[in-house]
Amino acid sequence: STRTHSSFEIAQKKLGMQVIQFNPAASSQNKGESLYDTCLTFDALGVDILVIRSSQTGYYSDLVNHASLNCHIINGGDGSGQHPSQCLLDLMTIAETFASFKGLKVAIAGDIAHSRVARSNAMVLNALGAQVYFCGPEAWYDESFERYGTYHDLDEVIGSLDVLMLLRIQHERHGFAVSFSKEDYHRCYGLTLERYGKLTKTAIIMHPAPVNRDVEIADDLVESNQSRIVEQMRNGVYMRMAILEWIMEENNDNID
Repeated sequence: STRTHSSFEIAQKKLGMQVIQFNPAASSQNKGESLYDTCLTFDALGVDILVIRSSQTGYYSDLVNHASLNCHIINGGDGSGQHPSQCLLDLMTIAETFASFKGLKVAIAGDIAHSRVARSNAMVLNALGAQVYFCGPEAWYDESFERYGTYHDLDEVIGSLDVLMLLRIQHERHGFAVSFSKEDYHRCYGLTLERYGKLTKTAIIMHPAPVNRDVEIADDLVESNQSRIVEQMRNGVYMRMAILEWIMEENNDNID
C-alpha cells in the first residue's frame, strides 16, 4: 500500500526513528521462512516495532501469543480483517468536521465483504453511536456486518447522510468474477455528479484510496469542496505518529 507504507515511514522519520527497509519479495520468506521466524530475526537484531501488512486475515494472533517476541507489532492491515490505523485516521478526519459521532449518519459504500477498512470503521462507528448504512452490490455484502448497521440502496439514503465513505473495488480478490464494467458500476453504485447533487452541503466524502476515478467516484469530485480524501492521507501521517509515540511511551513507562 502506497499510503500506509509511506505514511508510516514518514511518521517514523518525523519522530526521529531509524527505519529498516524490508522487501518480502526479496526476503527469506521466499525461501520458506515463516512470518514468525522473520519477526524473531528482526527482534533479535534489536528492532523495537514491526509494522506488518499481510494477506492473511488475523495473522497477528499467532505472533502476539509468542512470549519470545519482545518487539511491538502494529497491524498495517490483515487480509479482509482489520485496518486499525486507517480507522483511526478516518475517525480523526470525521472529528475535524463534526463535534460528535453520536447520531451521525454514515454510509460505507462499495466492496464491503472484502474490505478491512469497512470492517474496522463499522465496528468503531457503531460503538460510538453513529448510524451506519452499507451500500453497494448485494453480492459484495456480508451478513456479518448486520451487527453494525443496515444494508440499503445508496439512492435511498444519500440525501440524509453526514458522511459518505466510498471503498475501492478490490479486483485482486474477485479474479474474473466481476460481472459489470467500470461504467456500469459507476452508474449503479458510484458517486456520480447526479448523486453528489443530492448530498447535503454539510456532508463529507471519504475514500481510503487508491481511488478508481469515474468508478467509485466521479473524477471531478475527488478534490471537490466536500471531499476529505486528501485530508485523510495527510491525517494518516499524524495519526500514525500518535500510534508510534503511544507505543514507545508505554514501553518507556514499563521500563521505568
